[in-house]
Amino acid sequence: MATKEGWQGRFFEDFEVGDVYQHPLGRTVTTTDNIWFTLLTQNTAPIHFDHHYAAQTAFGKPLVDSTFTLALVTGQSVTDISQNVFANLGWDEVRLPNPVFEGDTIYSQSEVLEKRESRSRPDVGIVTVKTTGYNQDGKVVITFKRIIMVYKRGQAPKIPRLTPQDKPLVKPEA
Repeated sequence: MATKEGWQGRFFEDFEVGDVYQHPLGRTVTTTDNIWFTLLTQNTAPIHFDHHYAAQTAFGKPLVDSTFTLALVTGQSVTDISQNVFANLGWDEVRLPNPVFEGDTIYSQSEVLEKRESRSRPDVGIVTVKTTGYNQDGKVVITFKRIIMVYKRGQAPKIPRLTPQDKPLVKPEA
């Protein structure tokens, strides 16, 4: 029986300008997500955590904290874009064209805009992507550019891959 390695993410050499990656996982935003993230980050705007207050606004319900949306969509992109990141260099041109509400499911995709060799580090390259997040109705809720330094193949630190011992630690009961 052969052991097959799981997905290891993309390295600098794998990125091509114009490629679009549709990130595999969607995520439904819950009330708990919104309240915890808002309060964890000390955001005191009641439109994110006070349902009575939010009901009186033009939206009629709580808005999801926009920094949660940025964090969520960035996280969704990691498997395709930055699994092998050396460093994030920045987020630019963050736009929020439509609101996110509790109960929305967010999906995302990223397009490779640029790539170049690093001038200071021969073991990494620099990649710029534009990421778009959209809800279950296909409405775009966030776009941003992200610039990352990503390892070249064979240059990333090794992830330890432990193997099970030959004998179980506890004998199964018969």
